[in-house]
This record gives sequence, structure tokens and C-alpha cells, in this order.
Amino acid sequence: MKMLFLVKIGFLEMRLVDVAEIAVLTFLFYQMYRLVRGTVALKVFVGSVGFYICYLIFKTLDMQMLTAIFGRVVGVGVLSLIVLFQPEIRRFLLMFSRSSFIETIFSLRIFPAKASHYDISPAIEAIKNMASTYTGAIIIFTRTSDLRYYTETGELLDAAISRKLLLSIFNKYSPLHDGAVIVSDGKIKAARCILPVSESDDLPTNLGLRHRSALGISENSDCLVVVSSEETGKISIADYGQLFYDVPENELHAKLSRLLFPPSAAVLKQSTKLKSRFQFS
Repeated sequence: MKMLFLVKIGFLEMRLVDVAEIAVLTFLFYQMYRLVRGTVALKVFVGSVGFYICYLIFKTLDMQMLTAIFGRVVGVGVLSLIVLFQPEIRRFLLMFSRSSFIETIFSLRIFPAKASHYDISPAIEAIKNMASTYTGAIIIFTRTSDLRYYTETGELLDAAISRKLLLSIFNKYSPLHDGAVIVSDGKIKAARCILPVSESDDLPTNLGLRHRSALGISENSDCLVVVSSEETGKISIADYGQLFYDVPENELHAKLSRLLFPPSAAVLKQSTKLKSRFQFS
């Protein structure tokens, strides 16, 4: 097969396919950097590179004992990196799978259907009420991810979405108020659920564990999370590892509906596109 050369000077040959390969690798490395930027994973990666450089130095200087010790660790390095970077790998694959190009190719035959439409008005009214009274709350709206593991950490309810029920759950005297509520297919599946905590260093210091938990579950799944702050009374939304802070109450219904029930993948991509990871209104 005859290849098209863009540059051919002596031993230097640059083909069109080489340019495409460099562009794809650059894009992938940039996306991976965005995922680990500001997290502990970046420090772990730098430490791993430093460890490997030490191994090469010891091997070059013929330090047999150190080379043998470091060599055993380097020998299982790939498996170790997979274990260490498991959350980041999951987020990268999730980001890749939700791209409009992939969804267009595989359509709905491969990927589960998006969240079915249901009335979220009772939940929104409850969130507004809790924000006005400085009541802390986390409500998770599922899309396609199976949150069964997190559901089982709390109290199973399987009840219809109700403003009064949500207010009762997050009442500070309620035994269910400490934790998150998971909403799926128009029902409150569970309350007092335990969530993973984000390790991001970019989260502003004025935001506490509740926001960090909301960001953490959104990094590990495709769910949509709404947070009512107990300290400031402000409402925030966590979606795909991004935090929309201080969402105005008059925009909450439209924003949640647009993100949770998008008419197409293209609209979802356009509505969640941000110039930076965190936005403050």
C-alpha cells in the first residue's frame, strides 16, 4: 500500500498517518491530564516516574541489590498502576463512552437508555425549601449507572418522590438526614447512603464534605447530584466531575431538566460544556 509522505528528508520520513497518530495521542494525554489535574493521582504518577528513574540509575551503576529490589516492583508496575489509577481509568472510559461520536455509532443497542422522564418538581421544591432554611442535603438522580452498591449502604425506601418526605428525611432530627438520597426512575430508592469522597485539590476551601461527596459520586458514575449547603444556603449541582456552584433557584428546574433529560447527546454535550472545571455564579 502506497503511503503519502508529507516530509521525506534522508532518514526522516513523516507520513500523514504519523501526523494523525500524534494528534490522537496528544488529545488522549491531554484528556488524561485533565482527569488527574489537582488530584492525588497526579502526585502518585510523578512518584511512580521518579521510582522508575531511580531504578534505571541503580541499574546503570550496577547496584545489584537495589536493582533487584526495585526491579521486582517495576516488574508488576503495569498492574500496580491499574490498581492505583482505577478511579481515573473509570472516569476516562466514562468520558469516552458518553461522547456523541461513540453514542452515534453504537446507538442504544450497546448503551442503556437514558433516564426516563418523570416529574422532578417535588424534589426541586424540597431543595429550595431546604436551601432557604439552611438545611444540608444531597439528592442523587441516576441516569444509566447502577448505584446498587451505594443504595445498599443506606436505608431502602422505594417510595414516590414527595416534597414532604424529602423534608422529613433531611430534617436534622431525623435518623436518615446524615447521608444522601438516591432517586431512580421517579422513586426515592434509599436514604442515608454513604458516598465516595473526591480527592480533588481544586475544590475551594469554603466547600466541605457534603460537596466533596457529591463531586466524588459524580466522578465515579454518570449520576446528577444536587446539594443544599447547610452553611451558606446555596444550591450546587455536580455532574460528570464538574461542580456548578450557587445555582439560582429560578434556574434550577430548567437546568436540572436539561441535564437529566436531554433530547440528544449533542444537547447534553453543549449544555455541560464549561470553560473551567468549577463555575461560580
